[in-house]
Amino acid sequence: MEKEFKSGFVTIIGRTNVGKSTLINLLVGEKVAAIANKVQTTRTAIKGIVNRENSQIIFTDTPGIHKPKHKLNETMVETSFATIPDSDIVLFIIEATSEDIGRGDRIILDKIKEAKRKTILIINKIDLVKSEKLLNLIDIYSKEYDFEAVIPISAYQEKYRYIILDEIEKNLKQGPAYYDIEEYTDQTVRQLAEETIREKALKLLQDEVPHGIYVEVEKMNLRKNKQGEDIYDIEATIYCLRDSHKGIIIGKNGEMLKRIGRAARIDMEQNFGLKVNLKTWVKVKKDWLDNDSIVNKFKLK
Repeated sequence: MEKEFKSGFVTIIGRTNVGKSTLINLLVGEKVAAIANKVQTTRTAIKGIVNRENSQIIFTDTPGIHKPKHKLNETMVETSFATIPDSDIVLFIIEATSEDIGRGDRIILDKIKEAKRKTILIINKIDLVKSEKLLNLIDIYSKEYDFEAVIPISAYQEKYRYIILDEIEKNLKQGPAYYDIEEYTDQTVRQLAEETIREKALKLLQDEVPHGIYVEVEKMNLRKNKQGEDIYDIEATIYCLRDSHKGIIIGKNGEMLKRIGRAARIDMEQNFGLKVNLKTWVKVKKDWLDNDSIVNKFKLK
């Protein structure tokens, strides 16, 4: 007898910098979310799609929960919480190094309780703690909510991918495939390009420039080169908050901007499966963090 096909929407939620984007990329098996060792790397709800033999799992990677300081932060937090009631399963990710339930995790937990969603607790970064501390943390959280499962992981290790996917599939209901089986994200190529450039900028700039970077692809054109190969011509602008930041992003003799562009181009060519001709510029837009026309782009659609 053929197994019934299952499908569902799974929200990945947690505080900033707990490894959500790393986890969704691991689960999907493709690069769908920007990863950088900085808070608030993810600014909008990004979907990743996993097609299995008997199921389709649609993941939403949400912005990290943090204290809002401006309109963009407020929008990011609203987006994260808005996904919980509409999800079939929640993956609540916390850090193994936690001593107790912190303020941010408590807020998330209360939202999960309020929505009464099926939830799997993912404890990330277990390589950083001893087993006694991990067991104590599991005990603390298990007393707070009836989780479907508690899975301790290290989000960089492939073996945890199948453990988590199997647990999710077990908890899904019968349903159709919502997306084509060839798709792995609902982001457009333009959005993926913008995310890739921003990720490379965050990684290469380290702590020299605060998180006030916004990337917008101005032009995107698919054509064939002289060899008959498909090639994307992409023109993008990196917006920053101050003139001093602009100088840092460009770098001496334009070297930093070249490094950002080169790293982004290589990543895009691997992800898109074709050649990319990338041109980047840097402009100052001092108010963009509170600019409604920009911030609205990060709202949940």
